[in-house]
Amino acid sequence: MTTDALKPASGDAERVLTAEELEKLSSDSEGGPARRVGGWLGWLTGSVAFLIAATAMYWTQFSITTTVYRASFLALCLALIFILYPLAKTGRDGAPQTRRVSVEEIVVALIAIAMLAYILHHPNPRIAVVGRSPFGYGLGWVLIACFAAYPLLVANRWLARIQPADWFFAALGLYCAWYLSTNIDEFKTRAMQPSAEELVLGLALMLLVLEATRRTVGWVLPAIAAVFLIYCYAGTGWLIPDVFEHRGFSLNRIIGQNFLTLEGLFTTPLDVAATFIILFTIYGAVLDRGGAGRFFIEWAFALFGKNPSPSAPGRAVVASGFLLGTVSGSGVATTVTVSTLAWPMLKRSGYDPQVAGGMLSAAGIGATLSPPTLGAAAFIIAEFLDVDYLQILIYATIPTVLYYVSCWLMTEADSRRLGVVPVRTSDASVWELTKRGGYHFISLGAIAVFLVMGFTSFMAVYWSIVVAFVLSMVREESRLVTIEAFAVGCAAALAAWLFGVSGWPQGLGIQELFNDRISVATFWGIAAAVAVSGAQSLAAMRSGRPVPAGGTGMIDALLDGTRSTLGIVAVCACAGIIVSVVNLTGLGLTISGIIISAGGSNVFLILLMAALAMWVLGLSVPVTASYIIAAVMLVPALIKVGVPPAAAHMFMFYYAVLADVSPPTALAPFAASAITGGEPFRTTMQAWKYTLPAFIVPFMFCLTPDGAQLLMLVPAGTNAAGATVYGMPGTIAAWLSVLWVTLTACLALVGFCVAFAGYALGQANAAERIICLAGGVLLLVPRPWATAGGLLLLAAGLTLHWRRIGRASPALPAG
Repeated sequence: MTTDALKPASGDAERVLTAEELEKLSSDSEGGPARRVGGWLGWLTGSVAFLIAATAMYWTQFSITTTVYRASFLALCLALIFILYPLAKTGRDGAPQTRRVSVEEIVVALIAIAMLAYILHHPNPRIAVVGRSPFGYGLGWVLIACFAAYPLLVANRWLARIQPADWFFAALGLYCAWYLSTNIDEFKTRAMQPSAEELVLGLALMLLVLEATRRTVGWVLPAIAAVFLIYCYAGTGWLIPDVFEHRGFSLNRIIGQNFLTLEGLFTTPLDVAATFIILFTIYGAVLDRGGAGRFFIEWAFALFGKNPSPSAPGRAVVASGFLLGTVSGSGVATTVTVSTLAWPMLKRSGYDPQVAGGMLSAAGIGATLSPPTLGAAAFIIAEFLDVDYLQILIYATIPTVLYYVSCWLMTEADSRRLGVVPVRTSDASVWELTKRGGYHFISLGAIAVFLVMGFTSFMAVYWSIVVAFVLSMVREESRLVTIEAFAVGCAAALAAWLFGVSGWPQGLGIQELFNDRISVATFWGIAAAVAVSGAQSLAAMRSGRPVPAGGTGMIDALLDGTRSTLGIVAVCACAGIIVSVVNLTGLGLTISGIIISAGGSNVFLILLMAALAMWVLGLSVPVTASYIIAAVMLVPALIKVGVPPAAAHMFMFYYAVLADVSPPTALAPFAASAITGGEPFRTTMQAWKYTLPAFIVPFMFCLTPDGAQLLMLVPAGTNAAGATVYGMPGTIAAWLSVLWVTLTACLALVGFCVAFAGYALGQANAAERIICLAGGVLLLVPRPWATAGGLLLLAAGLTLHWRRIGRASPALPAG
């Protein structure tokens, strides 16, 4: 969103955060958007970012060799990471900031040097590079010199300015992609027997991925990947427990699998990042640049704005978090955007900074769980389950509703418990806003419509981008290209289609680029519109005139999409290393067996251990990486004890997301506290209070087959192995059953909210809270006896509360 949309309401003495500060706060566990640079470097990095986004759009229409596309995508992203996340940081004035090298950087450099030196002078002459490849040997020593120079590169002002190591790393990544692209036919039949040069290039690319991950998301994930590599190579040793021992794998096998096949660096996580994630990020950026994010927040505030009420601010926060989250897909970014707008309103109402920060971060973090964009891990779930993305949206629908119902109930309770002042959230009319910008709902819902119509996931998001692009032209302030450029684009699309159906492309041998597909014609139409609009803007800038409305809107959206994806790309590539080790060593099956044995095949205990493991892992590992590690190491254990595969994956996804509101490294509450001025840890505990009821729900869809109905899955018989098979509801009775389970889950949330908030119609006492908590727990088990007992307990607790409060204070506050 634009910074104008992020200014507090007039009359509030809040400091307006700069765009740079907001963007820094918006950085989530995946790294967030990269820094912005100006001058020639800005043009260069912008051109590369535009190339990445344009290539992703091109991929939706035209064929690109898998290895070539994934390798070039990774290399270009690595190049941007090393330039935009430099070793030596720069100040606001652009001058390099010299400093002492950190312990973390020294450890990284020593590990890299040791690995490179070991492979260059390996005891086994068939592996040692020395004497076999002069180019590989020299390249290895140059790379060693770069890592060894880390202390000097950050301490010397001149070296910090020119960043020689960063530029070398960027060039080396591009060379690796060029090598893979031009030698694919040679190495694909001997992937496990890499040449000496390939050993150096493979290890170099793995080290570049580890270093890029460290720069974007921190040192923990690359450290875990390095430990996994050492474990894969050693196999046995005094540090490796007997149960985890294996025969060990050669460097040829480890590097070959990661560099020369699609089973390592380029496996499923990077594949998803290079296709679905980049496209959905562009889609979100197009919606945001087209004004959808700003409209959804204004609309949510107006929805509760006419009548002053103690509950209105909380309701507006929850509604705006949900609507903006459907566009954003980033919990932290949504938290920052909503917090900047809503905190002045919450402050006027009398909310404590910690309580307000917890409410704002809870509403924002739901963006990672909300269709249609969800978080990056959702696309990887689709690949692991081998289902269409539409199925993931269906799985996520009811849990998302339950999450925001929980947030709403908690805010309602707190608005009464804290005795906040009734305020108006907006003076705007919902009807007028809907008439002016209601078309944004079409942009948002387009992707679901296309998926239901049978489009593949990538074509559905492509057409959704097209719809959002066209609808952006409705209002001048939201246009993504100039009106003249749009007209040229429409003419170019028509011309491309007519040319494609004419038969001439076949005669010219360019039928791959021009054919009778309308999507191909729209691609060339958008390309022409962007080119013309960009040329108009460039001409205006060169002549000193203002850039025309929408001049660089689409270009900025493509750049935003790429910049927001860089951290995720590094995380996915790094996670690919971990996945390759797990596949080689069978570690996932070993850990699954240990978990099942420790849990005694008790589903609840195994779920509890998995949730705790995800919480610990998520304290310092990004959401996407946490989920990927869990998918290969923990999910098999859940499936073995009878949890449906979809439920097992969604369970892990939910608890990976919980890390963003979990102490001590909760990014969303920390970002909210920076805006509200609250104490970060207390804000985090408030956020946990708001989200905890919703995060108990995943146990419900895993404990029993009936609970899976929260994912819109109903038992549909058994397979040959005797395991329950699940499918979509196909009868009215099945849909009524889904509705009933959903209602009981909502009632369970009521019980949890009374227990955790300590408030309903008034202050709840200990007995009432315990009874409601017990009722909520029973309602989580979708069995007739448990549901009946839970309803009785919940009714008893609420009745006792109502009678006690009624006797003490007949007049209840309106809200």
